[in-house]
Amino acid sequence: MRTATWTRAWYVARAAMGALIVAAIVRQLAASVGTALELGRDLGVTIANFFSFFTILSNAAAATVLLWAAVWYFTRGRRADAEPLGLAVALASVSTYMIITGIVYNTLLRNIVLPQGSEPVWWSNEVLHLVGPLFLLADVFVGPLRRALSWRSLWAIVAFPIVWVVYTIIRGPLITNPVSADPFWYPYPFLNPNNPGGWPSVILYVVGIAIAIVAVGAFVVWWGRRRGAKAEAQPATGAVAASVPTSPRPD
Repeated sequence: MRTATWTRAWYVARAAMGALIVAAIVRQLAASVGTALELGRDLGVTIANFFSFFTILSNAAAATVLLWAAVWYFTRGRRADAEPLGLAVALASVSTYMIITGIVYNTLLRNIVLPQGSEPVWWSNEVLHLVGPLFLLADVFVGPLRRALSWRSLWAIVAFPIVWVVYTIIRGPLITNPVSADPFWYPYPFLNPNNPGGWPSVILYVVGIAIAIVAVGAFVVWWGRRRGAKAEAQPATGAVAASVPTSPRPD
């Protein structure tokens, strides 16, 4: 899967998936804004809440990185043997976030009944929670030119989820829910300390998801190092064979 044709095709697929994710986000945002205007809800809070979901943020980041990867490849990466370090870390990060998004949504949230007027657009919901995560999972296994990363990159991968959880917990009691008028708003029920179980339940979920993020991030880095080592041991074919010498594997 290191032929020039395969590499080129996968970067086209990355660009297409990035564009599809952007379309899904825009469609879902338009639906949320339309509902807010129709029902007289606070538009500013509605938009801020929309971009406070981990799903939306992880998908937006994934779309950005996938499109960045495609632009890099088609402008100056066709003779490279691996992505730039910054792009490689970004790909490992969004791969982790999207895999976690798929796991959490499809195990904990898919069957949750939402308040009336909050239902997602079905196709964008599937792109954001299933199609996108599956593509990023596949990218971990078969995406070409993925660089073997240092284990230190795991710190960069887990930084965003930590910041997001802190932001969510601090912001939650400061926002009035535009749907129910409750004096708090949390993007996911398992992060709401006002639900049965209270803070002990929230802490348990946060710790469990944190462990999952570290585990998935570690797997993404480990697999990338494994693939990188194999790539260095085997000569590339096609246009990749004419690339610059392979950089030393990071410690």
